[in-house]
Amino acid sequence: MIDALVLAGSLNNGPLCHCSAAKYEALIKIGPEAIVSYVIKALLQSGEIRRVMVVGPPELQEILPPRIIYVPSAQTVMENLRRGCGLAKGQLLVTTADIPLLTPESVQGFLKLCGDRSADLYFPVVPREIVEQKYPGVKRTYIHFKEGIVTGGNIFLVNPRVVDRCLTVGQELVDLRKSPLALARRVGLKLLLKLLCRALSLREAEARASQLLGIAGRAVICRYPEIGVDVDKPSDLKLVSQALGYHFSPEDTNAEVIYRLN
Repeated sequence: MIDALVLAGSLNNGPLCHCSAAKYEALIKIGPEAIVSYVIKALLQSGEIRRVMVVGPPELQEILPPRIIYVPSAQTVMENLRRGCGLAKGQLLVTTADIPLLTPESVQGFLKLCGDRSADLYFPVVPREIVEQKYPGVKRTYIHFKEGIVTGGNIFLVNPRVVDRCLTVGQELVDLRKSPLALARRVGLKLLLKLLCRALSLREAEARASQLLGIAGRAVICRYPEIGVDVDKPSDLKLVSQALGYHFSPEDTNAEVIYRLN
């Protein structure tokens, strides 16, 4: 079994602020529970996780179960990752707090796909058809690789010992993750041209990312759409709420009108 870290420090100051008065995205409610609670449950029920750590604001402590380890958040995602890695015992499963569709089966499946876990970083890519087949109408950022069209997942297997030496580049890549072209410019003109021609392979992208970060990274083609559907805009919240059996009325931003569908 391994430790898990949930990154839950994002302020609710983007598009979702029109849907919820919660100060932090992780605390936006779907039904009776906050978004982050769904993620924590999936991790605990997977049978793969020894300890769950959650890094975020003090307000999170009010909703965390007793067995969960709370870690105060810093100013950036990468600094939050560093704090969590400092407490990890061996390899660490890292996930964002905004994937409430995460299931125990998808956690188990991703870890199985990581094989012998000898690399420093495993990051998932989910084929577009898998995502859209289960969640029609979902809006995601997709990249055309030689192997097909994929979207990135929000769960990673990390070797904590390599985090410090790749924080700067890692933060830059995280900042660019929603802009495939900007990301390609950062990693090289050749890769940019191949990306534009839809001739870039996953293995080439994997090799360049490993070179940039100074680590051994592996892309994992994953057929679990739940890890590729995060909540960062109103349409995401509506889709995820309905998938979980709830209805969301965004007109009332001060009282999250989310109730069970009959």
